[in-house]
Amino acid sequence: MTASAPHPGPTRPPPEAAALPRDRKARAARIMAILDDYIPAVDIPLDHGDAFQLLVAVILSAQCTDARVNQVTPALFARAPDARAMARLTAHQIMPYIQTCGLAGAKAKALAGMSRMLVASHGAEVPRDLDALEELPGVGHKTASVVMAQAFGEPAFPVDTHIHRLAGRWQLSRARNVEEVERDLKAVFPRDRWNTLHLQIIYFGRSYCPARQHDPAACPICSWAMSKARAAAEARQGRSKPVRAARPRPRAVGSAARRR
Repeated sequence: MTASAPHPGPTRPPPEAAALPRDRKARAARIMAILDDYIPAVDIPLDHGDAFQLLVAVILSAQCTDARVNQVTPALFARAPDARAMARLTAHQIMPYIQTCGLAGAKAKALAGMSRMLVASHGAEVPRDLDALEELPGVGHKTASVVMAQAFGEPAFPVDTHIHRLAGRWQLSRARNVEEVERDLKAVFPRDRWNTLHLQIIYFGRSYCPARQHDPAACPICSWAMSKARAAAEARQGRSKPVRAARPRPRAVGSAARRR
């Protein structure tokens, strides 16, 4: 599948005049309506032909852009289109195909090991089970969730950096860690919308709510959903992480004298 360009804008103005929802579910419902306006349709951003190729592409996408992954996978899949073919390759043989991706050495080892485990334990097929996926080399919870959602259509809410950032900005979660964000978003959004919503949030974040040089007042969601304190803190820090006060480091006795 090929990723389409983000939707250029809403089909109707966002409901900025409405009262600010106080509870998270009401806030989430309003956010979902705006996302449906701005990002009405989403495609899976990583090109693939089946569940195995999607799994490979998601592993490669860690600390690498989707565009770069889509550039390297055609040649890789021409050489090894399925688990049995990939399992016959060593990490050294995989490396030239993916060397322009970040962490290429570790990823090459993961792809080789993952493919061999699929052949040995799953009949060369990608298991339709979250726990089984997470046992594969190079596959963490987010990667497994993406495969469950995008390859098998099973409800999941993968949390990437965009979703983590926006959940905090929009006060849908305290966003202290990925597990907390996933739990909170699953609690406020309808289960039958998880698979599309996580992609809508990613595309919205890339196009309208970036990590840096973001104008909250001009954002269709941050303009009403973001707290004034967080907006002020991001303006001061130029950061999108959950804001925490810096703790002073204890000074060793005599350190000031030594610096003189």
